Amino acid sequence: MRWLAECSAEALGEALRVVAPELSGGPVTVPVPDPAVKGDPLWWSSSAVVGERFIVKFAWSRPAALRLAHEIGVLTALSREPRVPFLPEVVASSTDPVLLITRLVPGVSLFEIISSIDPDRVGRQLACFLAALHDPSARQRAEAVAGTLGSVRLPPATTRTLRERFGRWARPDQRRVIMRWCDWCDAVLASPGLAVLVHGDLHGNNQVWDHGKLRLVVDLETAGAAEPEYDLRHFPGPDMGPGVELLVAVMRHYQWVTGRHLSTDRVMAWHLRTALGDALWRSEAGIPLTDHRTPPERVDDLAACFTMLGIDPAPRARQVPRRPGRKRTPDHA
Repeated sequence: MRWLAECSAEALGEALRVVAPELSGGPVTVPVPDPAVKGDPLWWSSSAVVGERFIVKFAWSRPAALRLAHEIGVLTALSREPRVPFLPEVVASSTDPVLLITRLVPGVSLFEIISSIDPDRVGRQLACFLAALHDPSARQRAEAVAGTLGSVRLPPATTRTLRERFGRWARPDQRRVIMRWCDWCDAVLASPGLAVLVHGDLHGNNQVWDHGKLRLVVDLETAGAAEPEYDLRHFPGPDMGPGVELLVAVMRHYQWVTGRHLSTDRVMAWHLRTALGDALWRSEAGIPLTDHRTPPERVDDLAACFTMLGIDPAPRARQVPRRPGRKRTPDHA
C-alpha cells in the first residue's frame, strides 16, 4: 500500500495518472488541510472535485491511508447485490497509491435543510438506509472483502474521561448532574447490544440531500461493528433540527421496516458521550464548537433532549420520610 507524499495538487495529479489517466491533466484544486488536524496523521486525508463530475479521496499518511483503504473495501462489498442504497458509485479505486474516485452527486448537507424539511420524511429515508446497512448480510459481505470488522473507528469519549475533564468547562450547578448522567450511561451500556455493520459517524455533513430526497451517504472510513443505536447518536439535539422529532421519526420507521425495536436509552447514552466528548476536545484544543455554542449550553441541550424523551438520567436519591413523633437514636447510645 502506498499513499501520497504530501497534500498537493501535484501529488494528487501524479496519483491520478496512475489510477485514472483519463481524469488526469485537468486543473485540480486541493483543499487546504484544517489546522486542527495537522498534528495527527490519522486525519491526513482529504477530497477534491475532478473534472466537475467526480470526487477523489486521497491520503498522505499511513494511518489515513489505512482508513481510506478500509472504506474502499466496504464500498466494494456493499455495492454488490443486495446493494445497500444511497452509497456512492465507485468509478475507480486503488491501494497503490490509495485513491477512491466516486461519481459526484449534486446536493447539500442535511444540516443545511433540516429546519425546512419534514422530519418524518427525512426519518423514513434514513431508516431505509440504516435497515439495509444493519442487515446481518451486509456485515458478512463487508467482512468477506475488508476482513473481520473490529469496533467502530471513532469511539466517543468514555464516561471516565468526561468525569475527569469535563467539569472545568461546565457551570458549577451542572457538574454533579453530569456525574449522575455518566453513572446512568454506564448502567445503560453495561451489557453490549447486538453488533451489526454501522456507518460509525452518520452526522448531517455525511449525507447529501437534493429537493427533500436522500441522494448519498458518504465517508464510510469509520464503518465498523457496533449496535444499531450507535448510528443514531448524532440525531438528537439542535444540530439535527429543533427537539427530537428526527430521532423519533427514524426510530419509528426503522422498527416498521425491520421489525426490530431500538432503545431510546441506548441512543441517548451514546449521544451523551458523543456530544460532551466533542465539546470537550474542541474546548481543550481552543476550537469553537461546530454550532458556536458553549459547553454549558451543550449540557443544557442534552438536558432538554432527555426531558422531551421522558428520560431521567440523573434521579436524585430518595429521601425516606421520618415517622412523626419518633426521635432518632444517636449512634453512640
